[in-house]
This record gives sequence, C-alpha cells and structure tokens, in this order.
Amino acid sequence: KQLGEVLYEKLEIPVIKKTPKGAPSTAEAVLQELALEYDLPQVIMDYRGVAKLKNTYTDKLPELINQRTGRVHTSYHQAVAATGRLSSSDPNLQNIPVRSEEGRKIRQAFLAPPPAEGEGRRKIVACDYSQIELRIMAHLSDDKGLTDAFEKGLDIHRATAAEVWGKTLEEVSDNDRRNAKAINFGLIYGMSAFGLAKQLGLPRKEAQEYIDLYFERYPGVKKYMADTRALAADNGYVETVYGRRLYLPEIHSKNGQRRQAAERAAINAPMQGTAADIIKKAMIKVHDWLETTDFDAKMIMQVHDELVFEVAEDQVEDLVKEVKARMESAAALKVPLIVDAGIGDNWEEAH
Repeated sequence: KQLGEVLYEKLEIPVIKKTPKGAPSTAEAVLQELALEYDLPQVIMDYRGVAKLKNTYTDKLPELINQRTGRVHTSYHQAVAATGRLSSSDPNLQNIPVRSEEGRKIRQAFLAPPPAEGEGRRKIVACDYSQIELRIMAHLSDDKGLTDAFEKGLDIHRATAAEVWGKTLEEVSDNDRRNAKAINFGLIYGMSAFGLAKQLGLPRKEAQEYIDLYFERYPGVKKYMADTRALAADNGYVETVYGRRLYLPEIHSKNGQRRQAAERAAINAPMQGTAADIIKKAMIKVHDWLETTDFDAKMIMQVHDELVFEVAEDQVEDLVKEVKARMESAAALKVPLIVDAGIGDNWEEAH
C-alpha cells in the first residue's frame, strides 16, 4: 500500500494495472514494465531481490550448520513434487537463483572442505545433463528434425533458429538463437503465443507466427502435443516413459484458465517426470559404483538435472569420466544423453 502511494500519488506514475480490489498494482510484472521508463521501480526490484537472498540464504544458512559435521545438510523429499522430481528443504538448495550475480555469489559459499592432516586438497565437481527435457521431447515426439539435430550434436537452439527462419547455421544471429531458445523451452512448458510474446517483447500475432512456423518445421512435436492433450482428456492422467503417472483432475474444468493449466502440465509432466526418473536411475548407478571403488569421492547433492560431488583433487578427471559414462547410460533414448562436467573449489566455480 505504501509503495503504491509513493509510485502513483507522490511520483504520479500512470497506473497500468489494478488488483482485483481496485488498488493500483505493485506486482513484480507491473514493476518490470514501469522500470523501462522510471528509476524507482527498478531500485525496488533490486532491493526485493537482495532482501530475499539475505532472508533466505545469507542469514539462514549459517544457522543451519550442523555442529557435529560443520556442514549444511538439506533434506530431500520424494513425494512432494507432482512430476516426480526430488524436492529439497531446510535449506532448499534447489532454488538458489543462478541468473543474477548476487545469486551466484551464494553458490560460492559452498566450498570443498579444507584438507585434513596428511590429506590432499578436494574439489567440487558438478555433472549435469545437457538439455535433457528437449532430448526427451525428441524421444517422445520422434520428430525427425529434432532427433537429427541431436544425433549430429548440433547446438539445438541454433539448429531450431535455422529451421524456423530458413537460414544456414552460419547465418543465424545471436538474437535468432535467443528467440529459438525461448520457443524451445516455452513449448516444453506448454507456453501459449501470449506467453511467448510477453517473454520476447513481441506483438502476439508475431509470436503466433513463430509457433506456427515451428510446428511446420517440427510436425512430430505438434502431433505429440495434440496426442498428449487428447490422452490426458481421455484418461485423466499422463505418464512418463517409465510409467509414472500424473493425474490431472482439472483437465475437464469449466474454468478455462484451470483447464489450460492442466493441459500445460500434461505436456510438461512426461518430459520433466522422465528427466526426474532418469537422474534417479543415474544416482543409483553412481552410488552403487562408488560403494565398490576406492575413489575418495562422495555424491553430495542433486539439483534436478545436476549431480554434485566432492572428490580428491588427483582423482577428478577419472571421476568425471566414470560418472559421465554412468549418467549418459542411465536411459536408452532415441537421441544421445550428454553430460557436461565442471570442476572448482566451490559450487559456483564447478557450475
């Protein structure tokens, strides 16, 4: 309320949106729009971002250090997320923001422990699946254009841009690639033309043209999406590649928004859920292998598509080779699974 008074009464900024109760809105999306023309909304957003990091992490994490181990231990839950992903709490290590520099600084606080007496140094290794949900989309839709691009090891967003706008890979600009990336990831989440337009800052008609062009070039993806919606409507649920079900009670809702949300979930859940199933299979493979080897290494964290390890410095390269082999063979899809590995003294460096 006070912020509304300052923005709209004191500074006389025009009201672009109201809350259901009729008050001028100060929601994040509104501030983002106002920030294009006015200074204060940006300052407020920066402040909110930093305050959230402070309250959630820099103030809390030191209090969560275990006195006996000197470490922070998260708790993982297997039956919270509907798609089958693990969720994490006290502290939640899966939602540390990585897009902002301040968020990344928090990852720098997670260090490899100092060497004990007579021991060598240790490193943090992060291994993550490259674009796993798009690869699962290629597998599920069996779309030739998509599977070919992954088979050839192309940069998938560049390849998509070339297909959609009829250019060679060399002609694709960074902006084309950025737009194609937004379409690729948008479609995974069942995004509409309206959502894409908002994200790319385009008129809705143009965003719809992009999506239509995409479906023209990747007809398998279009068919997969239509089939998935129909299946969800018939059965009331969708399944991952391994048969994990997500029930969608809202799929026949009279409320259009709820129904559309259920349709978006129907499209996304088989991909996100299959990715969750695959990384769990990989964790079991890696764990079983670590139990039988004399590697000085521990698997210490899972963040959706990423596994994080702590390992003796002189064993880093061998560990990466062994872990990559097990993660990449955790599932047999129609396209290869690729794992990227990073190494560092802290989690941010390894990422």
